[in-house]
Amino acid sequence: MERKKLYTQKDLEGFDHTKKLGEPGKYPYTRGVYPTMYTERLWTMRQYAGFGTARETNKRFRYLLKEGQTGLSVAFDLPTQLGYDSDNPRASGEIGKVGVSVSALPDMVEIFSGIPLDKVSTSMTINATAPYILAMYILVAEKGTVLEKALRGTVQNDPLKEFLARGNYVFGVEPSVKLAIDIWEYCIKNIPKWNFVSVSGYHIREAGATAVQELALTFSDAIVYVEEAIKRGLKVDEFAPRISFFFGAHNNFLEEISKFRAARRIWARIMKEKFNVKNPKSQRLRFHTQTCGSTLTAQEPENNIVRVTLQALSSIIGGTQSLHTNSFDEALSLPSEKSVKTALRTQQIIAYESEIPEMIDPLGGSYCIEKITDELEEATYALLETIEEKGGGIECIKSGFSQKVIEESAYQYQLSIERKGKKILGLNYPKKEKIETPIFQFSRALEKERNDFLKEYRKKRNNKALTSALNTLREKLKTKENLMPYFIDSVRHNATLGEITDILIKEYGTHD
Repeated sequence: MERKKLYTQKDLEGFDHTKKLGEPGKYPYTRGVYPTMYTERLWTMRQYAGFGTARETNKRFRYLLKEGQTGLSVAFDLPTQLGYDSDNPRASGEIGKVGVSVSALPDMVEIFSGIPLDKVSTSMTINATAPYILAMYILVAEKGTVLEKALRGTVQNDPLKEFLARGNYVFGVEPSVKLAIDIWEYCIKNIPKWNFVSVSGYHIREAGATAVQELALTFSDAIVYVEEAIKRGLKVDEFAPRISFFFGAHNNFLEEISKFRAARRIWARIMKEKFNVKNPKSQRLRFHTQTCGSTLTAQEPENNIVRVTLQALSSIIGGTQSLHTNSFDEALSLPSEKSVKTALRTQQIIAYESEIPEMIDPLGGSYCIEKITDELEEATYALLETIEEKGGGIECIKSGFSQKVIEESAYQYQLSIERKGKKILGLNYPKKEKIETPIFQFSRALEKERNDFLKEYRKKRNNKALTSALNTLREKLKTKENLMPYFIDSVRHNATLGEITDILIKEYGTHD
């Protein structure tokens, strides 16, 4: 999107301050979803973490909490995300690499050992297998005598973006959405403080989408979920206040600030005009932000600290409710303790030393910011209309239209680096540097350790009770019932993640 070199009052001629700007905490929420924003309460500092075994991940969580992190965020490895137990041959080589390995309830118990789940908010980035990972979390709390109603946190539970951008899907599109809404319904009835979805634009942006495409495709997915929840008989004003979102913060500082402001205005209007909500809380867009890993370089990795700081600033000035700052070595490996600490300190310095949180929407009213916010809003609506004309979010995923939009933008961005001289420090300007940064690694004995654990775990189970629970789940899959109670029962009787996934695949098939 082309930008002017100078914005003046003329650019805001006809700009209706009442309708488009308003006050913080009031429709259309351009200036923030709460009247006081950070002046009374800071954003949640929620560093994404998880690797290797449950034991190693628990140690990292305790370290981050000791250093001042205010919320947990769990990364799961690829086998866990795709429904494979860690002793499955297909999991070989991937166990614990990009997140923690979870195959059974004892893994989750160990991840949260010594962490008070009624006092800490936990976010879990999990989608295809989200129902039974959430079931495990519920049972971990139960073992610690924490009631469901006391749990606070978020389960991502956004399978549609997996088909769009990330690729960690298992079942077909429709069954995946059905399972997602099962979580919505269960949480509405049983876990009042839990966010049952975090509709993710982050992964869409990381795959190469522009800011406009990130917003439009994210809201397209959100509309699908809201419509499906209404079809389920859920009342929109009861569930809408608990919908949360997840966006990326990229390098274009002013555009990103404007993007977050435009996002609030767009969602408020969608909820008010499309879904006719009555509760003002239903119109509020609450979101978590993560600085974009795709912008980080393996060359001169210390430069990434500056990139992350700018991205964090755009998120905070843009009004995020929660923030993860990436570590400077993430283009090379899982982050080390040193780099994680630096990433957390980046947020803390902004929070406690910059005095930026003492101002609400400090750039509101800027000719430049308001004009870019308007342009992003208009372009987002145009793409949303195109998606609707082509049959809606699910149809555009099935036809490949939405994926094609992202792929084309990713290609053009790469061309801008390779052919048009877009400068990326350390990568292509002033020169490519030899990479010599030490990288963090965990134990290579992990696969054997996990295999031995599962072998022993299966021996000790009451297989008669387990078989009964799994047979009940198998029968319920053929109905339209909410499956969450049966996932909880299966996990309670020591079913593994892979065993539950295999049952679902036999009924639902897999997505090709």
